[in-house]
Amino acid sequence: MPRGPRHGGDPVDDADDLTEQARRLFAGRVEFLKSAPSLAFLPDPDFPELAFAGRSNVGKSSLINAVTGRKSIARASVTPGRTQELNFFEVGEPTRLRLVDMPGYGFAKAPIKVVDNWKRLVRDFLRGRVVLKRTLVLIDSRHGPKPVDREMMQMLDEAAVGYRLVLTKADKIKASELEAALAATQAEARKHSAAFPVVHVTSAEKGMGIAELRAAILEDAQLG
Repeated sequence: MPRGPRHGGDPVDDADDLTEQARRLFAGRVEFLKSAPSLAFLPDPDFPELAFAGRSNVGKSSLINAVTGRKSIARASVTPGRTQELNFFEVGEPTRLRLVDMPGYGFAKAPIKVVDNWKRLVRDFLRGRVVLKRTLVLIDSRHGPKPVDREMMQMLDEAAVGYRLVLTKADKIKASELEAALAATQAEARKHSAAFPVVHVTSAEKGMGIAELRAAILEDAQLG
């Protein structure tokens, strides 16, 4: 969504200013706060929150590390589907916002009970968290939107939680393939009521799109 100029400034200058604000914010304090295996363990809703969602092995931990400029603040589970907690990270001194690392989805070998618990935790969190400003749904560039991604998007639509689609691992495929994956993801976004129209293209390894994603996170955190 385009932003108008502030104080008579140029919109491009405003975007550059937001990107620099985001760079400075994430260059400062970023700390792990707590893990919540159920809603009873959620931190108090004191700050804007932005959640990261994605299927197992989509590169969620790597992207969170890239956004925060840390090497291992977010750690991938050795066994996909093993981590069934919401992990909270505070950003800023004093705290300006929180990032929420949601448990990965699409784990084929997980027991039915684990899958049911995941759905209950995530659905209840999405529907009841008043400070949740936006969710980032990560999609592997090499595969495009999969059925499990569409299920997650449908869950967000039903919860009326706005979300951005973020392509990961963009450095792993050819430019023509990336263009096709982007087009397919944009087409998918248009089918969902809560999806943000702009699709972010990123590579945690190469730093592609990270500055723009940081700026988007800061902008979303400032939503009224």
